[in-house]
Amino acid sequence: MTKLSTFLGASALALLAGGAMAQDAGPAVIFDLGGKFDKSFNESAFNGAQRWAEETGESYAEFELTAEPQREQAIRRFAEQGHSPIIMVGFMSATPLNEIAPDYPETKFVIVDAVVEQPNVRSVVFNEHEGSYLVGLMAGMASESGTVGFVGGMDIPLIRKFGCGYAQGVKAANPDATIVTNFTGTTPAAWNDPARASELTLAQISQGVDVVYAAAGGSGLGVLQTAADNDILSIGVDSNQNYLHPGEVLTSMVKRVDNAVHEAMTAGAEVEVGVQVMGVGNEGVGYALDEHNQPLVTEEIKAAVDQAAAQIASGELTVHDYMTDESCPALTF
Repeated sequence: MTKLSTFLGASALALLAGGAMAQDAGPAVIFDLGGKFDKSFNESAFNGAQRWAEETGESYAEFELTAEPQREQAIRRFAEQGHSPIIMVGFMSATPLNEIAPDYPETKFVIVDAVVEQPNVRSVVFNEHEGSYLVGLMAGMASESGTVGFVGGMDIPLIRKFGCGYAQGVKAANPDATIVTNFTGTTPAAWNDPARASELTLAQISQGVDVVYAAAGGSGLGVLQTAADNDILSIGVDSNQNYLHPGEVLTSMVKRVDNAVHEAMTAGAEVEVGVQVMGVGNEGVGYALDEHNQPLVTEEIKAAVDQAAAQIASGELTVHDYMTDESCPALTF
């Protein structure tokens, strides 16, 4: 596998410069801030890339962003080297990609969590509100206090989409439930601030929260740790995080970024462009059940969440999407 340095600035990107205009250089992945081992969003993408590499015996190029200015430079360097598809993890790459993609019409690009309307771009988006509804239903049923929490990362519509879906699920289980909501910040630094997330979790616990959902990237590790330390239940996100605190994590809202990356790399330079939507119906999102949380998920909870998943998949149950209508019937932000 091509290993690329993660040092800041020109020293990092200099490693990308070699082999400009090489042909058929294979796929490349640009991981977002927080790194490929964030145990969440980026790591899910990394797992998909690794699965492809192990299955094919081939290699891919990779780069871990550590500063915003690197986005455009990394995309251009990989394109100049002849990589295709070039996969970007995270919505923050949408603006530079929209500007760069027309300059490389023969290159295929894939962006996860954003829509870029260019003829050589595949945009992969997820119905996070559907998966969040499922874990919210579980939280509402598992809570003994009737008060649950939500700790989001950066306060943006995408993360409010998680929170809104979660609140609808909670209210479906317990119409009288109280949902306490906080965000770790308003800048990209919010994704990698577990200390702040821990502080917010402690504040929520003081308000009676006994189940808390973390949708905060690397910051979410602070939520899960603090919840475990204070003997309340937590809910992980993106990757299956049940193993981090066995018996303390009720479940994880899994967002199959790994499948999206694996599928794109398997298709290679022939990857189909346009918008790909991954939801409950096509196993793009869901909840995690394994040996680490099975004792926490009663038969009643499992039956209810599986029924809700089937209803969402069939269209019988529609979960409000904050991204299409910035209101939330179950929660006021």
